[in-house]
Amino acid sequence: MFQPVKIAPSILSANFMDLGADIALIERAGAAFVHIDVMDGHFVPNLTMGVPLLKQLKPATSLVCDVHLMIDNPLVELPWFIDAGADLLNVHVEALSEADLVRAIAQIHEAGLLAAAALKPKTPASALAPVIGDLDMALVMSVEPGFSGQSYIAGSEAKVAEVAAMARAAGNEAMLIQVDGGIGTATAPLVAAAGADVLVCGNAVFAAPDPAEALAAVRDAADAARLAALDACA
Repeated sequence: MFQPVKIAPSILSANFMDLGADIALIERAGAAFVHIDVMDGHFVPNLTMGVPLLKQLKPATSLVCDVHLMIDNPLVELPWFIDAGADLLNVHVEALSEADLVRAIAQIHEAGLLAAAALKPKTPASALAPVIGDLDMALVMSVEPGFSGQSYIAGSEAKVAEVAAMARAAGNEAMLIQVDGGIGTATAPLVAAAGADVLVCGNAVFAAPDPAEALAAVRDAADAARLAALDACA
């Protein structure tokens, strides 16, 4: 059954001097999520936003606040972001032992939030195996996490397809698959055809002359590829 692709603009590429206006713009344009990249300068070589921004952002939007934790100590900091108003918390499998990954997903669910796990480009899809049956979403990184504006790593769509197959095998067909990194009108069709449901867009939206038009163009390109893939399987 066809489900439209959801767009999750990353505010890492937004104008922080007028962030409220940018968030209102993507909401009017039909974004489903607002993607919040939290980087600690240790897990990745960059330092970005955190709890104070999320606390102010949450009451200002009706979009799903999708918090991507690129941090070394997610188990310690999860309560901070739960209290700050996250709707969906995404932890990296590379930052946690297998037991702690299971614990983190359980902790997010116990708080009543959606739980996701993320994979760096070189991390195999099999790293999701301990939690694949319990995830609300899995994130496939199609660039090395840390900086916006990078180019899509060719072949990332193969991992998307593998994650989709794992979710089906685990009986978790409701799990969303998100892709983050280098997503635009040229790459969105690749990952959408492979099974991606949620596309993170940074510069492709916020650096465009008309962000609303750019968001729609990415979504339309992804939806067309998704429909074609479904027709091919019919």
